[in-house]
Amino acid sequence: MATIVLGVQFGDEGKGKLIDALLSNGSKFKFCARAAGGDNAGHTVVVEGRKYDFHIIPSGLLSPECLNLIGSGCVVNIPSFFKELSKLQQGGLDATDRIFISDRAHIVFDLHQLADRIEEQELGKGEIGTTKRGIGPCYSTKASRSGVRIGDIFDKELFDGRLRTMHDAFEKRYGKKALKSYDVEDEIKRFDDYREQLRTYVVDQIELIQSVEKSSTPILIEGANALMLDIDSGTYPMVTSSNTGLGGVFTGLSISPFQIDEIIGVVKAYTTRVGSGPFPTEQTENEIGKTLQLVGHEVGVTSGRPRRCGWFDGVLVKYSTAINHYTVFNLTKLDVLDEFDEIKIAVEYKRKGNSISNFPATLKQLSEVEVVYETLAGWKGTGTTKGVTQWTDLPDNAKKYVEFIEKFIGVPVKWIGTGPGRDETIIR
Repeated sequence: MATIVLGVQFGDEGKGKLIDALLSNGSKFKFCARAAGGDNAGHTVVVEGRKYDFHIIPSGLLSPECLNLIGSGCVVNIPSFFKELSKLQQGGLDATDRIFISDRAHIVFDLHQLADRIEEQELGKGEIGTTKRGIGPCYSTKASRSGVRIGDIFDKELFDGRLRTMHDAFEKRYGKKALKSYDVEDEIKRFDDYREQLRTYVVDQIELIQSVEKSSTPILIEGANALMLDIDSGTYPMVTSSNTGLGGVFTGLSISPFQIDEIIGVVKAYTTRVGSGPFPTEQTENEIGKTLQLVGHEVGVTSGRPRRCGWFDGVLVKYSTAINHYTVFNLTKLDVLDEFDEIKIAVEYKRKGNSISNFPATLKQLSEVEVVYETLAGWKGTGTTKGVTQWTDLPDNAKKYVEFIEKFIGVPVKWIGTGPGRDETIIR
């Protein structure tokens, strides 16, 4: 059976901590997989005071008995993969024989990263706000059937020819002057070195997944980014380039839809967003947003950029739930709200004075919404949630806040994060 962990909002909800908790202390899960995205995603996990940052590699690597897979729906920057793996090994993780890459995953080249920077410059004020790691251009070449897959690396003639063809096409698109800093032959030479290094990590994903399912090995699937950045369901075009929701799990891993046991939505107790795009409950420019940013240490793991912060958006979370069908929530960073006398939750959108029942599909419509808030009493001065591990020990108003979210969204909260540490969690 498979348990799926997905981001509910704009990413950075704390999925890595839950993954680590689910895999620790004699966990039933012996297989962890990523289905979509690239090294533009980031998870931070704190174990015994040591911080581990994950980008393309599943954070299930922290469990010594867990095999890990980067699925075919992912795009992989090979130098970044080895750099991340080396850093984790330096941190004490013995990982060489427990991480695999699907031979059908696509490769992110330096050429893609250069194209990413060029495209953001072309957009000017309308830029997406990407991490400039080449993710979008890589998915573009995948969709146009001109990309290069991991399995192609082991046929040098095929690989070299496809990369040169891609380079020629990029020159026609962007111009030789724009690509003058890139040398396709240098990149080919680098992959001559990677070819043998990669061989032990690359697998036929279909065979591996079938083997895992037939052996009834419990599977944990780690989502990257979040639903509001999904290429189809998110705030398009200010989204990532892959399906970050439930649908991407099936296309990116080929698991059986009849084997799903639980769909866990990881949702922050407030809302944050990195990069450009609409954000109805944003409070970044006032003291509320600045407090959330400071107390919550809201800086992107991968990008290093400060996160925009705002109140919990119940309308957005209801929309996300309608698409991903969460069975339970993991509510994270409740302790950050210890600082407030009162706390607001968005419960309705109005547009041009009229209540709207749907989440707007266009940026223009979303930018025009007026947010209706429910104001709840905070618990500042009556107690703290920091480090609390029992539901009964929470301040009464903190309990009411959690219960309001459960009732409004219609999904039970099973885990509550009260700090960054592995043990700073309430399990109900």
